[in-house]
Amino acid sequence: MKQSRFPPGWDEEKVRRVLEYYEHQTEEEAVAEDEDAYEQEELSMMEIPHELVPKVRQLVARRQSSK
Repeated sequence: MKQSRFPPGWDEEKVRRVLEYYEHQTEEEAVAEDEDAYEQEELSMMEIPHELVPKVRQLVARRQSSK
């Protein structure tokens, strides 16, 4: 039997809770959550070409692992 893989700190129960949260979120709540994310001063939001996404993820992961 194949075992599921989860990111560190995640398990099936956490995945279920996150899915339930977003499945029951209203459109207004989703918009408010998105707007709040754009207002965080320590983060930047930008568009990048799809083909660069893997490289950007590698850079972010490398930075997080070095902290």
